[in-house]
This record gives sequence, C-alpha cells and structure tokens, in this order.
Amino acid sequence: MESRRSFPFKSALVLLILAAVAFLARDVWLTALGRALIHDDGPGKAEIAVVLGGDQWGNRIVKGAEMVQQGYVPRVLVSGPPGIYGFNEADLAIQFAVRKGYPAEWFIPVYHTALSTRDEAVPILDALKQRNIHSFLLVTSDYHTGRARRIYLGAERRRGGGPELRAVASRDQFFTANTWWHNREAQKTVFMEWAKTITAVFGI
Repeated sequence: MESRRSFPFKSALVLLILAAVAFLARDVWLTALGRALIHDDGPGKAEIAVVLGGDQWGNRIVKGAEMVQQGYVPRVLVSGPPGIYGFNEADLAIQFAVRKGYPAEWFIPVYHTALSTRDEAVPILDALKQRNIHSFLLVTSDYHTGRARRIYLGAERRRGGGPELRAVASRDQFFTANTWWHNREAQKTVFMEWAKTITAVFGI
C-alpha cells in the first residue's frame, strides 16, 4: 500500500528533475531548434539566382544582388507574389535594390499569385525551365532555407528532374539561431516555421 502511495511522489520528482534539466540546458536545445531550420550551402557559381518572396526588409533581394556583384551569377530572378496596397512584391524588392545602388538590369521579376512557398515553386521552376537554366542559387532568409530547399527539391522530383540548386541564406531582421528566444518577432518566426515544417510532413 505504501509503495503505491509513493509512486505519484516519485513520478512528480522525476518530472521536476527533468523540467529543471530542460530549463538549465535551454540555451542548448533552443539553439538546436533554431539551427535545425537552416540549410545554407553557401554561394557558388550558377546560371542565375532566385530570390524568394516574403521578406519585407529587403535582406533577400540584397543578398541576391550581392551574388551578382561577387560574380557568382549574372542575373537574379525575383519572385513576385501579390504585395501590399496594390504593388507587386517583386517590383518593390527591385526598387529597393536599385535605391541601394544595384543596377535594375540585374533583376528579372517573375509575377505570380502564389501565397505559399510550395505554390511559389511552380511559377519559379517554370521560369527557370523557360530560360533553359541548369543551375541556380535559391536565396531566402536563413530560417527558411531548410524548408524551401526541401520544397524545391520535391517539386523537381515530381517534375522528373530540374536544375541543380544551392540554398543561400540571407540574414533575417530578427532571427538568429542562438538567441531567437530573446526576441518576440523571432519567437513567432520560429513557431510558424516549425509549424509549417511539421504540417508539411503530413501533406498539409
């Protein structure tokens, strides 16, 4: 009888110890959660760069422009989903890059109506096929590189093949892998990215 009564106490003690360990080691596993989202192949020679939509701060388009400036690619395809207040995102991104001093002729807008990375891959891969591209740099925010790379590789497999890609990470305005939990915007980014990553496993 006494052993039965002690069982809940022992279970609670074990849970308390595990919770304490998790709390004390939080920097380690929270950093791991952030780093697991990233797949950065780094820049390399390719026929073109592709800048994905979804970055209102301009870091992705600047990274794409730097790929041209540094001689990795000659041009940049700029994904153009619907923007804000009637302006397309590709147009806004290119205007931003031009104001930063990069030549407008470096950029090629790709207009479409996709509102997710999965749907965005269709017009982007179509645009690459139309240009007979065999290799490209997939430029997106660091936290988005892992999922975006998987989506594009999966889309290419479903098409029976596609151009070789390298995922190239641009910095995010708020997210860094080893401190993201200290920033409210970064917390939301990590939550949403992991939610999308997990639901994608179930085809949602």
